[in-house]
Amino acid sequence: MSVPHAAHPRTTAVVLAGGTGQRVGLSIPKQLLKIAGKAVIEHTLSIFEQSDSIDDVIVLMAPGFVPDVERIVAKAGLTKVTKVIEGGQTRNETTERAISALGEGLADGEDRNVLFHDAVRPLLSQRVIKDCVDALDRYEAVDVAIPSADTIIVTRTHGGDGEFITEVPDRSRLRRGQTPQAFKLSTIRKAYEIAAGDPNFQATDDCSVVLRYLPDVPIYVVAGDEYNMKVTQPVDVFIADKLFQLASTAAPVQADEAAYRELLSGKTLVVFGGSYGIGADIAALAEQYGAKVYALGRSTTGTHVENPEHVDDALSKAYSATGRIDYVINTAGVLRIGKLAETDNTTIQEALNVNYLAPVQIARASYKYLAETKGQLLLYTSSSYTRGRAEYSLYSSTKAAMVNLTQALSDEWAGEGIRVNCVNPERTATPMRTKAFGVEPAGSLLSSEAVARTSLDVLLSELTGHVIDVRQQDPTREASAAGSGFEQALASVLDRQEDV
Repeated sequence: MSVPHAAHPRTTAVVLAGGTGQRVGLSIPKQLLKIAGKAVIEHTLSIFEQSDSIDDVIVLMAPGFVPDVERIVAKAGLTKVTKVIEGGQTRNETTERAISALGEGLADGEDRNVLFHDAVRPLLSQRVIKDCVDALDRYEAVDVAIPSADTIIVTRTHGGDGEFITEVPDRSRLRRGQTPQAFKLSTIRKAYEIAAGDPNFQATDDCSVVLRYLPDVPIYVVAGDEYNMKVTQPVDVFIADKLFQLASTAAPVQADEAAYRELLSGKTLVVFGGSYGIGADIAALAEQYGAKVYALGRSTTGTHVENPEHVDDALSKAYSATGRIDYVINTAGVLRIGKLAETDNTTIQEALNVNYLAPVQIARASYKYLAETKGQLLLYTSSSYTRGRAEYSLYSSTKAAMVNLTQALSDEWAGEGIRVNCVNPERTATPMRTKAFGVEPAGSLLSSEAVARTSLDVLLSELTGHVIDVRQQDPTREASAAGSGFEQALASVLDRQEDV
């Protein structure tokens, strides 16, 4: 039985957050645990907030913690969340409450799509959401699953002697179930109505209810993702936190040249490190599209980013001249090659001053201007932030600090509407790199112009708190519609092994 293809009906995501934190050793529900600076449930809700396939979101929260979620929703500005309801004592009861809430206000014969998703799966990709909603154009029930990489065994216990294998099923037919599970509301409601008449009814997921009580309804399977993990055990908290740390994001590409002009005309950009390389290219591009640009550098304007007075003076002059500062960009940096034990104090201090303290000072000085325009601070990291490289430990470690600074400030400044992002270019042809590594083979490096173009796209987006990878075969421009930040993160980790 399949549903004829048609325009998508209204689609609601139901986030099931009724679990507790017992298995991760917590006194609060695990969905309120912070990972990468935010509660797990906030990460999950943000995914649905950003999805073009989802119209609204309902949360079923553990008893006693509804106000906690309401505060998270309000602070994060999650406009798609329409209800936060107390869940039941069991998974079945929680789903039944959701079905009841979904039916409110529906006209006779009206149906809708519903996706049930575990709150503690915060790494869900947009691709999976879209695939589930698209599948509901043809089917009434949809599950998400991935192949099992492990051999599955069936065991039995023999007295006090322990467990023994009784069967080894064919692994090629085994799948590991994930969420979301998607349904036509009328279908899942009917399945639960029939199940209510069964005194032995008990289920841990919703597809099994349809499978048992509506056996004529086929359940289509959408391919899931290995990293769509469920935060259940203590180790899961650590793994999820690391995945968020490594995740990269696609920068939205503007439709055409006219869009750049419309969005940049009349805006003020202050570019530190604007003498040459990426900074100079950003300044030239932005000026071309009608922005007022202040490109500052040691060799051109005598601006030393490690000097707080120079930074304050540059920002003050830009503001006095234009009455606004919309974007502050810092591409300044130094790269010194050598073993740490053989590095003198002057070189160490220079690296810390320019690569770490200067961005901190720039951020602090920019705050009041960016709060006024709800603008953006854009910083730069290096692919070596994921794992420090021998003989440029200072550079690697300060660039790792830029990622943490970005993530921290994006959260700290969210209330003022200031966005903070970090661009992570692969090996790029800049004078700084040439000075450190000499002339490298043609075609082996990314052009600074390509990084500058992506930087503009980031500035003109609504992204905040993200690390944006820029690569020669750039997945952010060629496959962003199909991929997610976590797919890009996992793919690019291998590429980063030889990058600076």
